[in-house]
Amino acid sequence: MAIGWFTVLQAVPWADVISNAPKVAEGAKKLWNSVGKKSVPPVSVNASATQAMTPAALVDARLAATEAAVLALNEQMIASSALIRDLAEQNGQLVRRVDANWRKARWLCLASGIVGAVLAVGLMAMRAVAG
Repeated sequence: MAIGWFTVLQAVPWADVISNAPKVAEGAKKLWNSVGKKSVPPVSVNASATQAMTPAALVDARLAATEAAVLALNEQMIASSALIRDLAEQNGQLVRRVDANWRKARWLCLASGIVGAVLAVGLMAMRAVAG
C-alpha cells in the first residue's frame, strides 16, 4: 500500500504546485487582510455636523461614504475572484494528474492479472508434465 501512495506522490507535478504555492498563499493573505481587518464603519455624522449640514450636503456625504464602501467591496471581490481562479487552476492540474494515475493503475492491474494468469497456466502445465 505504501508503494502505491509513493507512486501517486511521485506523479504529482510538485514543481507546478510549489511554484504556484507562493502566489496562492499571497493571494489568500491579501484577501484575509482585506476582509479580516478592514470593516466599513457605518456612516455616521455627529449631531452638530448634521445640524450644520443642509439636507443635500448630508445626502452627498452619505453617498460618498456608500461609494467608498462599494469600491472596497469591489476590490475584495476582485481579490477573491483571482484567488479562486488560481486555486481552481491548481486543483484542475491535480485532478488531471490523479486521473492519469488511475488510468495507469488500471492498466497495471490488467497487465498484472494477465501475467498472473499466464504464470498459473505455466505452473499447471509444469505440474502436468512432471506428474
